[in-house]
Amino acid sequence: MSDSVVIAIPARFGASRLPGKPLLLAAGKPLIEHVIERARLLATAELVVATDDQRIADVAQRLQVPSVLTSAAHPTGSDRLAEVADRLGWADDRIVVNLQGDEPLMPLSCLEAVITALQKHPNAAAATLATPVLEVRELFDPACVKVVCDLRGYALYFSRAPIPWARDALARDREQLPPETILRHVGLYAYRAGTLRRFAALAKSPLERAESLEQLRLLENGLSIAVSLAREPIPAGIDTPEDLERFRNLLGKGPGGES
Repeated sequence: MSDSVVIAIPARFGASRLPGKPLLLAAGKPLIEHVIERARLLATAELVVATDDQRIADVAQRLQVPSVLTSAAHPTGSDRLAEVADRLGWADDRIVVNLQGDEPLMPLSCLEAVITALQKHPNAAAATLATPVLEVRELFDPACVKVVCDLRGYALYFSRAPIPWARDALARDREQLPPETILRHVGLYAYRAGTLRRFAALAKSPLERAESLEQLRLLENGLSIAVSLAREPIPAGIDTPEDLERFRNLLGKGPGGES
């Protein structure tokens, strides 16, 4: 991978469902440390943590990772990274991978895939990943964001609703997935730094507000997003206490993993 790539990890302390999430422990390490270890698998990329809390920055410093203390008022991780792009003077063509601070199991192949997708689509403002919906419950779950693409692989729309609506198949049976492939969006992005600056300068868009999906701000303003299939399954991120417990159990520590 090019040395013009930086993996930026936005990590805010406040989270409504899991307060202090980046500092919660699993196997004796704060969650943000697990994410940093995952990012380091892409050895040729630079790494930076963007946070609104000194305690998170202190973890990054202990791990010898640069950090930037940003405003606590940013509504999205992309807005937070736009501040970092300006503070660190990144060139507009710098590729920035937005690896969320609650994704400690993101596969290396997916980090590589999202970078490659942006490099292969020089006219795209951003790139992201998708994976097939495998269970009918995901189709109707608003927490599972769906994406539909054009024939060139660019996103047409993202939604929490079931899209595309397979009219005939779902009229017959809503207990089975339709034969058409339905794609679940994976919240891993690669941007050019100039896109981050433009994103932050734009007002929240109507569809973004309706769906609570920040990527719609780009689409509504005529900026394209290239979508690539993930190369392997991506485990769920850490959003709830139950997610954290599953991650602790995966590490073999169980409830005592935080001590």
